[in-house]
Amino acid sequence: MATNKPQLGATTEYPTHYDPQLLVSIPREEARAKLTSPVAMYGLDLWTAYEVSWLDPVGKPCVAIAEVEVSSDSAAIVESKSLKLYLNSLNQAFFSGISDVASVIRKDLSAAFGGAVELRLYSLADYGSKGLQGFSGVCLDDLDTRCAYYRPESSLLRVDNDLEQVNEVLFSHLLKSNCPVTGQPDWASLQIAYRGQPINREGLLQYIVSFRDHQDFHENCVERIFCDIIERCQPHELSLYARYTRRGGLDINPFRSTASLRPAFSRMARQ
Repeated sequence: MATNKPQLGATTEYPTHYDPQLLVSIPREEARAKLTSPVAMYGLDLWTAYEVSWLDPVGKPCVAIAEVEVSSDSAAIVESKSLKLYLNSLNQAFFSGISDVASVIRKDLSAAFGGAVELRLYSLADYGSKGLQGFSGVCLDDLDTRCAYYRPESSLLRVDNDLEQVNEVLFSHLLKSNCPVTGQPDWASLQIAYRGQPINREGLLQYIVSFRDHQDFHENCVERIFCDIIERCQPHELSLYARYTRRGGLDINPFRSTASLRPAFSRMARQ
């Protein structure tokens, strides 16, 4: 597993030669040890890389878009800037074809994440034909709600005990957190699918907004939200899916669930 010096927030020179040692791993257990009520969960981190390029055997540049699927059971996350630098280290490398590129990236990322990684490379035409999608469900963002907390406040979460149990899907485009190293904003849309006592929608939206000044990596924010909802609302089933806006040519999209499910890659308007 890669353990190089973190690249986020540091002045760096872009690589001119292929170098898998650029990848920086961060053990997942570091953040999970801080969760007040860690729970069993399944999940995936879905990455999209928009800046993949290499040289063919006669030196002509090729470009592609990569989709990367990483199990939340992998030992580590990978620092996003280090992944950007790693992918850029391929820019002047020669490959016989797209399958060879995919094989190398898959091997290197599996080592860095500490678990098997699925990877697909698309031509720009093929990826463009997939189009944009949106979350299904009820949007919370038009609720007439006063928001006063901008640091995570789990006490805002509550259920409406006097109502019958529901099986519903809610979403919001108002999730924002900040990079723990650079302080740069990370914007996301969040979908919540659950079965159980109705979660109070006003409190849920206020809770989502309360991450606005919080600093942490995407994956850790989603796991904290997941654990807080489990603890405070006790749903029988729960799935969370966050689609973050790309930064540095990468987007990271964590999915966590009480069941072993597979979300779709669904590129959204801000991605």
